Amino acid sequence: MTLHSRIRQQLIGSLAQVQSDEACQLNNALRLLSKWRSVLIQDRFLQEQGTVVLEGPLEGLDFLSRSTEGCHIAKLLGCYEQPLHPFIEAAIQASYPVVLNIGCAEGYYAVGMARRMSATRMLAFDHNPKAQRACAEVAEKNSVSDRVTVGALFKVEDFATCAGDAERLLVICDIEGGERDLLDPAAAPDLARMDLIVECHERLVPGITKLLTDRFAPTHDITRVSDDGQRQLRNAPAWFMNLPQLDQLLAVWEWRGGPTPWLVMKAKPADT
Repeated sequence: MTLHSRIRQQLIGSLAQVQSDEACQLNNALRLLSKWRSVLIQDRFLQEQGTVVLEGPLEGLDFLSRSTEGCHIAKLLGCYEQPLHPFIEAAIQASYPVVLNIGCAEGYYAVGMARRMSATRMLAFDHNPKAQRACAEVAEKNSVSDRVTVGALFKVEDFATCAGDAERLLVICDIEGGERDLLDPAAAPDLARMDLIVECHERLVPGITKLLTDRFAPTHDITRVSDDGQRQLRNAPAWFMNLPQLDQLLAVWEWRGGPTPWLVMKAKPADT
């Protein structure tokens, strides 16, 4: 079955169902069609540009033709999670000896940052075996396999092990609501001296941003980074700028179903 046939079948099936909330039904149909259209634009990008990230702090990363989950073309364009870019760049410039990427997916950050942090070891974890294989593949493509270690499920007790590896350590965490249970300084005291960049999944765990802020406020200086969905491309190729405006919007859309603010948390000096 082709992509078009599959999406058409899903759409017809969804609209055929009797629902009391017609607005919700139409909204779901719009999201389905928007994802379908963004995949078509993604295929056009691959034909025109290949798999190398165009701009942003991870510019030059040779990525994949598909993501294991979620949006993809925004990553290739280099505008993915754009509000976070200044903090990713700052982390790269800080030259951490170790970066711990929990929920690494295909290795976008783990490998992309490893390319620019030549003295840094990346410890990348994901519970999804497909993501683990993809991350290892991307590391191999970009010649950083010797510094990117890919693991499976990360547990609270693993922070103590990682803490012994480096005096300074950065945690990048994106685990779809699992941050509530994993990022607990009471259970993992070593978190008090680690810097963190955490995606907070408010739609899945309402109140998680405030919960984590309260947990880490005594030990960290915290910056909340919000996202209004707007994106700017510095060096968009001509073919992209010639696309219809709706296609340009769908290309940078990240498929988010609700707010996902980030917390950038810098450990306070031990004597404060």
